[in-house]
Amino acid sequence: MAEKFYITTTLPYTNSNPHIGFAAEIIKADVVARWQRLLGAEVIFSTGTDEHGLKIYQQAAAANLSPRDYCTPFVERFKKLHQILEISSTHFIRTSDENHLAAVQEFWRRVQVKGDIYKKRYQVKYCVGCELEKTDSELVDGHCPWHPNRELEIIDEENYFFRFSKYQQALLDFYKQQPNFVLPAHRQKEIINFVSSGLKDFSISRLAKKMPNGVPVPGDPEQVIYVWFDALVNYISVLGWPEENSLYTDFWPGIQVCGKDNLRQQTVMWQAMLLSLGLPPTKQVAVFGFLTFNGEKISKSKEGAIDPFLQVEKYNSDALRLYVLSDIMPFEDGDYNEDNLIRRYNADLANGLGNLSARVATLLEKNKIATNLSPQIPAPWHKDFNKSLNNFKLNEAWEILSREVRTANEKLSAAAPWKLNNQEEIKNILIPIAQTILNISWYLQIFLPAAAEKLLSQYGAAEIKKGESLFPRL
Repeated sequence: MAEKFYITTTLPYTNSNPHIGFAAEIIKADVVARWQRLLGAEVIFSTGTDEHGLKIYQQAAAANLSPRDYCTPFVERFKKLHQILEISSTHFIRTSDENHLAAVQEFWRRVQVKGDIYKKRYQVKYCVGCELEKTDSELVDGHCPWHPNRELEIIDEENYFFRFSKYQQALLDFYKQQPNFVLPAHRQKEIINFVSSGLKDFSISRLAKKMPNGVPVPGDPEQVIYVWFDALVNYISVLGWPEENSLYTDFWPGIQVCGKDNLRQQTVMWQAMLLSLGLPPTKQVAVFGFLTFNGEKISKSKEGAIDPFLQVEKYNSDALRLYVLSDIMPFEDGDYNEDNLIRRYNADLANGLGNLSARVATLLEKNKIATNLSPQIPAPWHKDFNKSLNNFKLNEAWEILSREVRTANEKLSAAAPWKLNNQEEIKNILIPIAQTILNISWYLQIFLPAAAEKLLSQYGAAEIKKGESLFPRL
């Protein structure tokens, strides 16, 4: 029976079009999902959109639309993004979907039965951009550091609370038992320090008359469920939880990926919620750095946000996928730079793999050399490649492929078969290099799927012929 593998991204808010930062997140998750499929696993790769909360409610009201109707055009834009970036997701969830609403309410009921929900009045500073409460120690000049241009809201009302503090020790014990739960390691240390400093119970509802855009609290129509207590449940609701004999049984727990601004929500809040119900914790959380532009975090609200659709139109999806996988370090902040995108594409693809495959195909066709090759898997460097991908060091995995391309190009140039007249000698030079190209193409499927398919078809044929330029120079 095939191994089950589940990976999921965060759910971006659908209050605007997708930006390049989220494009980078789904590309990274896509590479890992594709790799597991190549290894023979049955894969669920889920993503979607978050459509609840104050931020969307305010914008929908200004547009005189219901929140769901307001979000729908943006949802379609996110789905289109998957197509142009060749994303192999299997599931797409909207938090306004009926099955998700039912799962969230059932989650609430069960947590309530456990005695982990109570009601009290409170006052707090609230960042609408994060949809999170903010303490004074978290603020910079009175503003949220992630959304410095937004004024904080003051919430003063009676809401329901989750007994977050109850799970402090259980979380610390879990982190100790799972030292690689959060990648990279310094993020796990960060979250251990946060939990060790003490957890405060947090509000999990809002007054419906002030903010009706949410899941109704079971048994209390005057309240709606807080957006994070709602949205995080998507990781299991998309699998059919709480229905028996659903995908949940086979695929949970899974792997989650997120940006560093989601660290606490994914690795602490969600894990405490799971602990409350005795459900298995997430298998692992990979926390990526921010993608910046001119040194500032890219967001939908900033004028400097880079449109991934325009980037693909201006260059191509191969260039964009390659750039965010190779030049942008997965766990560090990286500055988006179009000059570097062009440089990387031309070096690794146009002058690298593209040039190598074109030269070898031309020589094979010219000398009428039959091949009839098939990929030789695993390649000698398979173990290192697999290790890099398991640790989400996608740039290292790409460098392994690039190294093999460079080596093959060097061998071809050194042997110079175009100077030879003996066909057997030419064949003995070209066949091993053609085999290398075919092996590389098999692994390339996770990075550049369309290009890899063309190379596999070309170099897997009985007679290799020169084809169209695979990677035209930018």
